[in-house]
Amino acid sequence: MGLDYYNVLKVNRNATEDDLKKAYRRLAMKWHPDKNPTNKREAEAKFKQISEAYEARNLSRRFPLMSVLSDPQKRVVYDQYGEEGLKDRPPPGNEPSSSGFNPRNAEDIFAEFFGSSPFGFGSSGPGRSKRFPSDGGATTFGGFSATDNNFGTHSTGRANMPKKSQPVETKLPCSLEELYTGSTRKMKITRRIVDANGRAIPETEILTIDVKPGWKKGTKITFPEKGNQQQNQLAADLVFVIDEKPHDLFKRDGNDLIVSKRVSLAEAIGGTTINLTALDGRSLSVPVTDVVSPGYEMSVANEGMPITKEPGHRGDLRIKFDVKFPTRLTTEQRAGLKRALAG
Repeated sequence: MGLDYYNVLKVNRNATEDDLKKAYRRLAMKWHPDKNPTNKREAEAKFKQISEAYEARNLSRRFPLMSVLSDPQKRVVYDQYGEEGLKDRPPPGNEPSSSGFNPRNAEDIFAEFFGSSPFGFGSSGPGRSKRFPSDGGATTFGGFSATDNNFGTHSTGRANMPKKSQPVETKLPCSLEELYTGSTRKMKITRRIVDANGRAIPETEILTIDVKPGWKKGTKITFPEKGNQQQNQLAADLVFVIDEKPHDLFKRDGNDLIVSKRVSLAEAIGGTTINLTALDGRSLSVPVTDVVSPGYEMSVANEGMPITKEPGHRGDLRIKFDVKFPTRLTTEQRAGLKRALAG
């Protein structure tokens, strides 16, 4: 048995014309070869199957006297023998079929829905195509030519190519901890789409965003055609833009993390240990053995932010010091400091 047109369109056998249009729109956009550059061969085959299935079902509803699936005898043939029963091949034990069904060109059907291809090609004439040349240039169904005007097949040209709405950008606030360790975010969106009857309807969907360790403010995550759709236009792309929430302790500078610490004069001169909690929860103890002057900065290698393009590598942790000087000293303290620091 050949193609199961119902299964190809993923509709049941009682599908209405609206159901067919919706199924075709969704599947044709998904499997259009220009949207699948990495697996064009599979996409072309799927695209042609979808178009053929829609054409068979569409003809049956638009021309019931010459139809396949609405004609009781022909529908029995199709339901029993499938595609071969419609394509000039005699089903086993039957006389040759006179239906003469040959599906129209896939791109021409696509052009009827979308004006012409939104991906950069257009039909080169009725019943013709640059990608899928048809055998005879026309589809015959029970002696009727698919290139007749009754089918509405025509070349619209690039001037009528549906436009794509401008991308819709929205901020995605992330904590510094999320950008350090990575996280998974679930975003519920509600957008406006145009259904098969041209009506604007709301659609709700949950999108998953995998925030990668080391992503920076301004990083963009694009969901193609997940934005609002306007009449006779493709849906806009939805773009999430990473925004960085302020942190109580750390500041980010590229791949580095900066922390400010204030030490006493005694600690600045005599040494100290800086204790910190890292963004992933680890406890860090950083010994300070140098004499710390105002504005002094020390770096701890590989304790900064992950570097996205260099897995396993991190920037530095930079500690900036502020020295707290005493406001008052006794005479003995002054004398002691002089003795200690003399020479």
